[in-house]
Amino acid sequence: MTRALTALIVRDLKLAARVGGSGLLGLVFFLMLITLIPFALGPDLNLLRRIGPAILWLAAVLATLIGLDRLFQADEEDGSLDLMRMSDAPLEAIVVTKCIAHWLTTGLPLALVSPLFGLLLALEPETMPALVATLLVGTPALTFIGAIGAALTASLSRGGLILAVLVLPLMVPTLIFGVSAAQTVQGGTVPFLTPFLVLGALSLIAMVTGAIAAAAALRIGQ
Repeated sequence: MTRALTALIVRDLKLAARVGGSGLLGLVFFLMLITLIPFALGPDLNLLRRIGPAILWLAAVLATLIGLDRLFQADEEDGSLDLMRMSDAPLEAIVVTKCIAHWLTTGLPLALVSPLFGLLLALEPETMPALVATLLVGTPALTFIGAIGAALTASLSRGGLILAVLVLPLMVPTLIFGVSAAQTVQGGTVPFLTPFLVLGALSLIAMVTGAIAAAAALRIGQ
């Protein structure tokens, strides 16, 4: 079973690289938001620096949604999802595997390039490590929460908008604690570790509940 799940990750990574993947589109969308928002806010660097972590986290949430509707839809269209349902591997494990592949092509690149994009928001260098850490820990929660909506809309030809409506409210707690943890480095009475641990707990909870809920939705849609 381990070999089959590893092969599934490699397959999804190859497909993402072959067709351009949602990761590249997510990075482009991420860059567009980071570039346009400073123009809307004006030349106030202090304001930009203060809300910079919130802008980066909001851009990460929206960029994660790009291509998320294809997480199971492509497999539903070509019949691969039926084979996955009939395989010996638990459907929950397959959901976790596909979410890991999606995070490797979407969440991980966003976290790694966030220091570079943070320079566009006038962020201080000491803020960058905390920002990267929060994105690395928090973006898996976004992926697993999004997997629930992707499973529910797998049989719909244009379920992207419905998916966003379903999962965005569920992503709000992750967004709140991710921004709180990143902003503690800029000053405040709350230590960094407090919201950071809550953020990690949210990712673990999302991994369990997201895998179970998405697998149940795929079974219902069979």
